[in-house]
Amino acid sequence: MTNRIALWLAAIILLAILVDASAFDWRGILFLAGKFLELVQYVAFWR
Repeated sequence: MTNRIALWLAAIILLAILVDASAFDWRGILFLAGKFLELVQYVAFWR
């Protein structure tokens, strides 16, 4: 991955977070955070 692609990807992710924060009151980020925590617990179970 080149630096140019990484910067564009970071800008797109930051824009998506800002849109979620302003338009949807953080619902998308909170949903993804909850799913991530479930995934971590599931993977820790198999450890």
